[in-house]
Amino acid sequence: MSKSLKRVRAALEAAGLPPQITETALARTAEDAASAVGCEVDQIGKSIVFQGQSSGRAVLFVTAGGNRVDVAKATALAGEELGKADAALIRAQTGFAIGGVSPVGHLSPIQCFFDRRLMDFDVIWAAAGTPHHVFQAEPAELARICDGQVSDFT
Repeated sequence: MSKSLKRVRAALEAAGLPPQITETALARTAEDAASAVGCEVDQIGKSIVFQGQSSGRAVLFVTAGGNRVDVAKATALAGEELGKADAALIRAQTGFAIGGVSPVGHLSPIQCFFDRRLMDFDVIWAAAGTPHHVFQAEPAELARICDGQVSDFT
């Protein structure tokens, strides 16, 4: 088991959420993940990471699989200009590689915003630290454990 997957499992357990992790052939995109677990694309909570242009810190937006983050709305929520986060920044601040960034189990605390659309479902799925693993959770519980502010940013 990879270190990233272990961190996600431990974070879920520490939050009192039974880790229901599923291995897939590939879950690098929301479409891949939805196909692998047999759900709607919007039931995939995809992790989009931006970099704060003033702070240099990673900012996480967990969005429904079919939605795109509106950078202007995201910037207003974050309180600073946002730019593209490169792979090195994402790895250094979250501990995950692109394609497997989980909303939980980060190496250091991260500011997180949670797409209101995800709250429309009983169960959602998110990356579990690798491009081949996802976990399921109730959206309100996932927003709670990732300390995500439920917002409109798409």
